[in-house]
Amino acid sequence: MSITILGVETSCDETAAAVLVDGVELRSNIVASQVEVHKKFGGVVPEVASRKHLENVNPVIMEALDKAGITLRDITAVAVTYGPGLVGALLVGVAAAKALAYALDIPLIGVNHLEGHIAANFLARPDLEFPLLCLVVSGGHSDLVYMPHRGVYQPLGRTRDDAAGEAFDKVARAMGLGYPGGPLIDKLARQGDPEAIKFPRAFLEEGSLDFSFSGLKSAVLNYLNRARMLNEEINMADLAASFQRAVVEVLVDKTIVAAERCEVKTIMMAGGVAANGGLRSLLEQRAADVGCRVVYPPLNLCTDNAAMIACAGYYKFLRGDFAPLTLNAIPGLPLGEDRY
Repeated sequence: MSITILGVETSCDETAAAVLVDGVELRSNIVASQVEVHKKFGGVVPEVASRKHLENVNPVIMEALDKAGITLRDITAVAVTYGPGLVGALLVGVAAAKALAYALDIPLIGVNHLEGHIAANFLARPDLEFPLLCLVVSGGHSDLVYMPHRGVYQPLGRTRDDAAGEAFDKVARAMGLGYPGGPLIDKLARQGDPEAIKFPRAFLEEGSLDFSFSGLKSAVLNYLNRARMLNEEINMADLAASFQRAVVEVLVDKTIVAAERCEVKTIMMAGGVAANGGLRSLLEQRAADVGCRVVYPPLNLCTDNAAMIACAGYYKFLRGDFAPLTLNAIPGLPLGEDRY
């Protein structure tokens, strides 16, 4: 008998629903983006995001079901992101999923957002062999996670301040590029010289696998302010390339150290910044030098989506890891610590 998972994702500014059959057959993956709504603010406004989720969640779920060619009665279980994320946004998805699980009398599965990003890799490569190392890089997260077995997550390092994606967005806004900043800086960086401007790299104390990008962000802002006060011409392509290289080098260096420390042969990437061309290129190059391969999801599964939540939910379903109908949103939910 087939296992059909309905995934629901509303952790930030994307209202998403997807239908996944037996962990590999993605029947639908619908995403209602709020980028245009938040672009004028230069970033996500939590209250606005929550209200848009309320408008979109039911139509998006029904569209996912229609595209998959099924009805609500065909769903085996519903999986939903319950943290981390914006609390108001999370509550919308959790409430919708709980209502469906109750009305249909089917299992409810609570999924950690980071677990979802990691699981996106298994949609394209369900045969990945453990142990694995995953670099999770997005607007809110910069994490290194060791996975000795499926469903076991051992955090090795995390951001202490600005996440990589957050730094990209803030620098892009200061440069006048717009929102979201990651893709815009990545595109502009291809035209610039990554060695043109010497920005700092924060490696922290010896042996640490944590990340810190707030100092780099401040260095870029200071560079821009000084140049503008002195009426100096700014080569934006060189600035984008130099900033991006400073971020990427730290991410890659620490990932390689972790891979060697954990003796893994495969490094996964996940999250929106995993779509960054500079990061992919340098990590693949450095990984090859130490005998590792690098895998990452298709571009459309790097950013927030519900297919990844359905995939994580599928493996939790196989383990019988279900959530009660008292499931609540937990904005600061740690990876690997389900709190039902």
